[in-house]
Amino acid sequence: MAAPIATPPELTMKLTDYFVKPTYRTRQSTESFSADSEKLEDYVVNFLDKQVGSETQFLTNVGELLEKLTAENSALEEQVLTVSSSVPPKVAEALSAAEGCRSSLEDLLQREQLIFNMLHQHRQVAQPWMDSLRQTCNQVDTTERHMKYLRCLQHIEELSAAVQQCLMTSSIWEAIKAVDSMAVLDCGLSQSGCSHLQKFLRETLCFWHKIIKDRLTSDFEKILTQLHWPIISPPTQSPIPAANYQEISSQLELLVTQLLALQTSDDIISQRASCQSQPSTQLVSSATCLLQAPPLCLPIQIMLLPLSRRFKYHFYGNRQTNSLSKPEWYLTQALMWMGNNSAFMEEKIQPILDRAGASFSARVELCRGLLSLVQEKVASDASRLLYDDVLFCHLVEEVLQFEKELRSNHLYPAVLPGLLHLLLEDSVLQKWLTVEKKMAVEKMDAMLSAEGAWSSQYKDISDMDELKAPDCAETFMTLLQVITERYRALPCPSAQLKFLELQRELVDDFRIRLTQVMKEESRCPLGVRYCAILNAVNYISTILGDWADNVFFLQLQQAAVSHAEEMVLTGQGVMEVGRLASLEGSLFDGLLALLDRLKGDMLGRLLEWTMREITEKAKPYCQDRWLSLPSQHDQSTMSLSSTACPMMLCVRDRLLNLHNVLSLSLFQLAWQGLAERLDNFLYQNVILCNHFSDGGAAQLQFDMTRNLFPLFGHYCKRPENFFKHVKEACLILCLNVGSAILLRTVLTESEEEMGDSTGAEEPPRKAALNELGVYCLAPCDVLILLNLRTSWPGQ
Repeated sequence: MAAPIATPPELTMKLTDYFVKPTYRTRQSTESFSADSEKLEDYVVNFLDKQVGSETQFLTNVGELLEKLTAENSALEEQVLTVSSSVPPKVAEALSAAEGCRSSLEDLLQREQLIFNMLHQHRQVAQPWMDSLRQTCNQVDTTERHMKYLRCLQHIEELSAAVQQCLMTSSIWEAIKAVDSMAVLDCGLSQSGCSHLQKFLRETLCFWHKIIKDRLTSDFEKILTQLHWPIISPPTQSPIPAANYQEISSQLELLVTQLLALQTSDDIISQRASCQSQPSTQLVSSATCLLQAPPLCLPIQIMLLPLSRRFKYHFYGNRQTNSLSKPEWYLTQALMWMGNNSAFMEEKIQPILDRAGASFSARVELCRGLLSLVQEKVASDASRLLYDDVLFCHLVEEVLQFEKELRSNHLYPAVLPGLLHLLLEDSVLQKWLTVEKKMAVEKMDAMLSAEGAWSSQYKDISDMDELKAPDCAETFMTLLQVITERYRALPCPSAQLKFLELQRELVDDFRIRLTQVMKEESRCPLGVRYCAILNAVNYISTILGDWADNVFFLQLQQAAVSHAEEMVLTGQGVMEVGRLASLEGSLFDGLLALLDRLKGDMLGRLLEWTMREITEKAKPYCQDRWLSLPSQHDQSTMSLSSTACPMMLCVRDRLLNLHNVLSLSLFQLAWQGLAERLDNFLYQNVILCNHFSDGGAAQLQFDMTRNLFPLFGHYCKRPENFFKHVKEACLILCLNVGSAILLRTVLTESEEEMGDSTGAEEPPRKAALNELGVYCLAPCDVLILLNLRTSWPGQ
């Protein structure tokens, strides 16, 4: 590439003058201007090189370029002059506006200072007036509060006087209304700071409420006595109505209605008393405190008084009926009172409540009142029995039975607490779990060491003994079922999950015990006890599989997913929780996997010992002279080989024995596994280890199809399907000579040539075997079998 032509100095100077504006020179210092001039000169040289180029013929464009740049320079100078001429007027206008704003601001500051001084002087003059006015207002407020206080106090005294006047004139309804007004006023003053006024009001309210309540209670108890309340024992005959029955009924309704009207003040007083009371001993558990039900209605409270007195007389103190070993006495007594008095409540009290607009059931309220007595007694006894396992277990059993009868026989609503929540208190629940596990382990030891532990109690009843479960396994699963029934009714899912975890521990413990016994019996896997252990494992696995689909355990599974931090899912990953949530798995999957592994190991050992005995009996049959046996045409009738008789008898006896000692499902697995092992043994040790003449092949086929296969025909329709190797080997060995030659020719031909001739069709070797009914044996295996034949032409 040619070197660029140097730019003439005069042209460079002109272009430099063009690029450098005059105003720019006047504004820069000499040093900066000289440095910028050098940069500008370099820029001009580069610009000319880019525009003109290095060829001499392009220098003619320099003039046009100079004219173009001169024109642009002129245009830019005109624009700069235009803008410069218009700037001074705008700047002057802006300065004038700023000056005006400054003057206005100074005026405002002066006015602000003046007003501030005037305000300060005014405040100094008005301050004494403000202090005096504030003092006066405070006095007015104080006087107003005193007036309100006095008016409230006067209102309380007026209400008190009204109640007194009403009681003197026996106007009970008016007295109740006045007491209700006091109760409403007491609720309004609950946030007030006037403690003395509150105390006076509450004492006045309690005073008159007690007087009215005592009067109504006395009259109500007299009426109840005339109606033979309470009914302590079941009536032997219907009571004869009194002569003044209508009058008694009217008085009963009036008194019940008046007591209901007094309910509001009674609830307020009872609530305040319960909040302020601090008992020295806590007899009621924390679980009871969490389940606070609404207070009983006043008529029911009064009706419960004689029953409460009887209950405390008999079941507290030093009475013989107050026995920790006999909780059923007071539990049964409470249930009897509920049953005996339910008709009275429904016939006499419930219609009155309905007419009064009450929304509760008299019978349920009576049960609730009696239940409160029982709850207090059970909570007291449970805390005293934590160190006595036998009495504690008895108490739990009686509480569960009481709860069951309460819900079923007396139709106590499920939304109301019974007695089960008392068992959920931490110390009681932990004691229950501990005792449950202790007693279950003791029962496991007893059931495994019992004399008939490994025999089935249904062994003589064939229709009921399909699982052939030994007595110890059935007793163990019954134990687990009883535990399930005990904790099924608990109102807390987390507590149920704790019992479920206990059951899982017991199942695993029982599995370990079965494994230990199995190892002792593994010297004789064909024995009765070994098979009984196998049946026990299968029985437990079957029952747990059924439980996995049970609605109750499915609900527990969802609860376990919701409480993934609880002990049931401890150590399980997110994937396992997801499987439980989607119902793909169950709470018993881990146990089922362990039981299935144990079952598989035991069944494999049993079949191994069975095959060991069969192979010992089959040694003469394996060494039979198959090559020298006469042809079928030379024999009048075919009969079982004499060397096969011991083997066949052994197979028959073992199948009968396994059928008698194993459950149906296990026996299905056993005979199928035995058939598979026997098929492999005969194929490997009889067929592949010998050469067969026509007579030998026919004899083998006769032994298999007419003797061995029928032994398994008792348990399936087509037993030959379980002896595929032997069946197909006999078929190959018994082919006539022509078919055998043709088959060997097809099998020995080149696979590549056959592939080219058939294209995408089925390989001819496989097709030829399928036509003969051979599906299991490979072509190479068939060639081996054909070579075991001795009846070939020329031999």
